[in-house]
Amino acid sequence: MPSKDRVAYFYDGDVGNVYFGPNHPMKPHRLCMTHNLVLSYELHKKMEIYRPHKAYPVELAQFHSADYVDFLHRITPDTQHLFANELTQYNLGEDCPVFDNLFEFCQIYAGGTIDAAQRLNNQLCDIAINWAGGLHHAKKCEASGFCYINDLVLGILELLKYHARVLYIDIDVHHGDGVEEAFYFTDRVMTLSFHKYGDMFFPGTGDVKDVGEREGKYYAINVPLKDGIDDASFTRLFKTIIAKVVEIYVPGAIVLQCGADSLAGDRLGCFNLSIEGHAECVRFVKKFNVPLLVTGGGGYTKENVARCWTVETGVLLDTELPKEIPDNEYISYFAPDYSLKSQSRNMENLNSKTYLSTIKMQVFESLRCIQHAPGVQMQEVPPDFYIPDFDELEQNPDERVGQHTQDKLIQRDDEYYTGDNDND
Repeated sequence: MPSKDRVAYFYDGDVGNVYFGPNHPMKPHRLCMTHNLVLSYELHKKMEIYRPHKAYPVELAQFHSADYVDFLHRITPDTQHLFANELTQYNLGEDCPVFDNLFEFCQIYAGGTIDAAQRLNNQLCDIAINWAGGLHHAKKCEASGFCYINDLVLGILELLKYHARVLYIDIDVHHGDGVEEAFYFTDRVMTLSFHKYGDMFFPGTGDVKDVGEREGKYYAINVPLKDGIDDASFTRLFKTIIAKVVEIYVPGAIVLQCGADSLAGDRLGCFNLSIEGHAECVRFVKKFNVPLLVTGGGGYTKENVARCWTVETGVLLDTELPKEIPDNEYISYFAPDYSLKSQSRNMENLNSKTYLSTIKMQVFESLRCIQHAPGVQMQEVPPDFYIPDFDELEQNPDERVGQHTQDKLIQRDDEYYTGDNDND
């Protein structure tokens, strides 16, 4: 059945080519695997595919401090030994290493989320997908948890130009602390995070008692969970809370971070969700028919990340995918069963019915305290984004030319859109 929704999908092949370093769990190559699966299932024929623009430093500085953005722009693996103090100041190091083409990587994934928000704002699509985005830990002045630029905050800021209220939902196994912190004092964004909490688990924030402050009091919602939560427990709690939040808050747009490290068997995770359970959350949010921006996030078992986000692309397109994975460039990663399904593990679910019921009641108590669907005063809508002028003749010919730049220089005949849908 063809999707009734218009779906825009953002991808740049350069984003999967960066390397965080040996033994680092973050593997951007998972994005190439995901895209390859999406193509092998021919999902690209059911949506519009766009290569995102590279976000300009001035766009990144709409949330991040200008000096932090400038440092990310300047630092390289060859020069980092000269900046020991700055590396400490901006929290760059083991978790957030400096690697080749770091800033371009940030520009691409942030540009995708900004572009996705703009297409939603201009009613050019109903759902926008950027699997490269969802880096929810980055703070205003520092990197954190493998995240350098917080594309989610930038996307939400874009959506706020057109929508009085934006709901942010996070199903990554880690607390969405960077997004919560950015909007902790406002009622125009409600942040809702389902995550593992306790046992010194990163980032150590996200207690159910953390509810926001000042104008934002009760607009930060945290659902702290214990190890081993399964599909039935998670989806039941998720649907109950989301339904109540949407009823009370009435968001104009929803941002859904689909971190896949909440799947069973993740290298860094401790939940017991199957891909079907994870995707059921996406299916449920889609049913509200609110403009929806969907991103990736965590996920450190590459083949399961690719399976999950491909299935969820299908969900957003109302397309059920055959379980047998078609032949593709990465088929060997999916041995021995070559199936889209992932099994939950034989893990003990430490989340008792009593515990989950208590969390649900505490969340509902907070929701009873908020003003129903808070409004915003009328004001002039700012422009979508600022693109600085630059002289192509002044560009350094020795700099690496990425795929994005090459595409500007040639006439492409292999794009997945034509005629009125052409974005160039």
